[in-house]
Amino acid sequence: MKQGIAMTAPLPKPLAAYFTATNKHDIDAMLLPFDEDASVKDEGQTHYGRGAIRSWMEDTTRRYRFTVEVRNVRDEKGKIVVSGLVSGDFPGSPALLRHAFTLSGQKITRLEIT
Repeated sequence: MKQGIAMTAPLPKPLAAYFTATNKHDIDAMLLPFDEDASVKDEGQTHYGRGAIRSWMEDTTRRYRFTVEVRNVRDEKGKIVVSGLVSGDFPGSPALLRHAFTLSGQKITRLEIT
């Protein structure tokens, strides 16, 4: 994440860890904040459990080689919604995407990217 980005809410530690690892393409560190039974919805598909989430991370990282610049963070009806400028090897790059996280304690239980 770049310094000086104005955010409306602080980025919770699990999300900060996730985005830092994402930008380094470190799959193990990306997966660490996720709960065992977490789910991720991206590109019209939902991935359930850490094994499926790992496969999704490996696939999308390999295909798109993307990074995320966090632009805005807000609490929206119990979800932490992060707007991020995603740059990588895909049509329309860079694109502003919405990452809606559900947390339980310090673990991510759901991520929905739109």
